Amino acid sequence: MSQPITDTRTALIIGASRGLGCAMAAELADRGWSVIGTVRGSARTPLHDLADRHRERIRIEHLDITQPEELAPLRERLAGQQLDILFVNAGTTNNEQTPIGAVPTQDFVDVMVTNALSPLRVIEALDDLVTPTGLIGVMSSGQGSITNNTNGLREVYRGSKAALNMFMRSYAARQTSADRSLLLLAPGWIRTALGGDDAPYTVEESTPLLVDVLLSHLGGKGLAFLDRNGQPVPW
Repeated sequence: MSQPITDTRTALIIGASRGLGCAMAAELADRGWSVIGTVRGSARTPLHDLADRHRERIRIEHLDITQPEELAPLRERLAGQQLDILFVNAGTTNNEQTPIGAVPTQDFVDVMVTNALSPLRVIEALDDLVTPTGLIGVMSSGQGSITNNTNGLREVYRGSKAALNMFMRSYAARQTSADRSLLLLAPGWIRTALGGDDAPYTVEESTPLLVDVLLSHLGGKGLAFLDRNGQPVPW
């Protein structure tokens, strides 16, 4: 069994193999945090390269969030580990030009399971590892805002993020303690494999802002839906 990271501040990032998840792991490690990052499968990823450079700070675990049978073994491997941050970053999309009525059923199911259902499965399985004053966060999107949807497109993706927001709202309402900080983070349109080459923001400029928002809400209370600058996003 893997040994727990013993640093006083530890973050678990679900979906850290590349892109924003990996960049956030690097940023937290540079700020003195210990980071557990998850990857899917056995292929080498940028997170493995990061772990080679930060052997004392980065630990890699395996999880495919769409496979619920993998959650219990991960929970067992993390037994005894206290987390200050649990952040779920995994996500996917479909053809953004397809109107909702023309979306193949399997595409709809794949996006909804990955973006909306699976993050809450992860949170419900691992939330007892997070300290009472820690933070549980999920990578949402401004496109999950119903108020701000004025042009359509990316309709399954938008719907999945709106569903994610609702599920987090329900999760928050069921909590018996008001001491824990819960965060839906809207990073903006970023140049990643998911965001594409036309996105206006780079990973390099975005990551410190996103980590700043996370850290600023440690020790807070209740659920917030915030953008990269820490400003509220309309539901």
